[in-house]
Amino acid sequence: MLGNIEKHIAEHLSFLKASKLLIAISGGLDSVVLAKLFYDLKFSVAFAHCNFQLRGEESDGDESFVKQLAANWNVKVFTKKFETENFANTQKISIQMAARVLRYEWFQEIANTYEYDYILTAHHKDDALETFLINLSRGTGIEGLTGIPQQNENIVRPLLTFTRSDIKAYAEAHNLQWREDSSNASTKYIRNKIRHDIVPLLKELNPAFMDNFEKTQEYLRQSKDILHESVQKLREQFVENVADGQYRIEIDELQKLANPKAYTYELLKEFGFNAWDDISDLLTGQSGKQLFSPNYRLIKDRAYLLIQKRTNEETASEILINDSESIIKTPIRLQIEEVTRITDTGKNVLYVEKEMLKFPLIVRKWQNGDYFYPFGMKGKKKLSKYFKDEKYSLIDKENQWLLCSGENIVWIIGKRSDNRYKLTKPTNTIIKLTLQ
Repeated sequence: MLGNIEKHIAEHLSFLKASKLLIAISGGLDSVVLAKLFYDLKFSVAFAHCNFQLRGEESDGDESFVKQLAANWNVKVFTKKFETENFANTQKISIQMAARVLRYEWFQEIANTYEYDYILTAHHKDDALETFLINLSRGTGIEGLTGIPQQNENIVRPLLTFTRSDIKAYAEAHNLQWREDSSNASTKYIRNKIRHDIVPLLKELNPAFMDNFEKTQEYLRQSKDILHESVQKLREQFVENVADGQYRIEIDELQKLANPKAYTYELLKEFGFNAWDDISDLLTGQSGKQLFSPNYRLIKDRAYLLIQKRTNEETASEILINDSESIIKTPIRLQIEEVTRITDTGKNVLYVEKEMLKFPLIVRKWQNGDYFYPFGMKGKKKLSKYFKDEKYSLIDKENQWLLCSGENIVWIIGKRSDNRYKLTKPTNTIIKLTLQ
């Protein structure tokens, strides 16, 4: 096995040779063999061990074992105890998910602090099969069927070409010691049930099952590459970047594709949307329907799907401008100055007689019932009707700021002024407002 993994690294993972590596080691069979292989190949390694404190003395015994192994091999080791159950309860996630989050966050913290280039985990071919079957049982697309990637950014899994049997045979041949996790014997977890009950049956039905599974995974990965290439071309054609952090996709163009729902799913997956049923309903759903991913908001808005970057920054809903201020910088940049004549004009500039204004002026978002008297017209118009006529999207409406004097709207900033505040006579007290 040592020769095989050395060959595998030379052919597929050669970047590891000159790298500083952090090996995730639980003390179990797989991670001990991974550590031994890279130690014998004289790579620059350190160990990282998580004590999740879920099995009492057994967990502490694992930690002691790893520390002793590191001492025997003269390898630097990092260990940490986690309050896993408390974290799971606080985050309202399963114990398994909590352990995963805590583990990888800590590994990345070590890698960043001590400048380790890659983090190695001991996932192997049987783990890939179990993950495949779990995803298959829950319903998944091609991503879920291609299993565990050999590399995901700085996470590398060098043992994916080896089976659990290969790993155990190597450990026994070299008289390695390891720790047995008693929870691995329990079939109350779906992964263990698949490992102990289903996989042995599949191997019994076909002795070449693992080899055939590996071939199938490779075919699926090749198909995924073709799909990604096709989707990338469509992304360039369909996904329009309309502003910083804002995108839109024209629904009519999507509907012309042979399988619009599938392509919509693939196009939106980049933004973190992966709930197939919700996404497939968007194309025919009512305008205004919204979905949320960790980083984006998705809105069905008449002819478009709108995608907007989410932010944790709270924007003030109302800003006051005193008559002594010359500029406001947030949430928009607005310059205020007294002038004696009209110079430059345009939608981003407004001239108003100072004596008509009631200070402090107010900059705010629109509210239901808002109305104004559009410049050049005699009658009033509800803002909601103005937005509809101007084909504002939901995002456009949310991002529109108003300049108000008391209860009156003076200016839909950058768009349309109010007829009541137009200049009617020569005056030396003109206020010029410029949207920058």
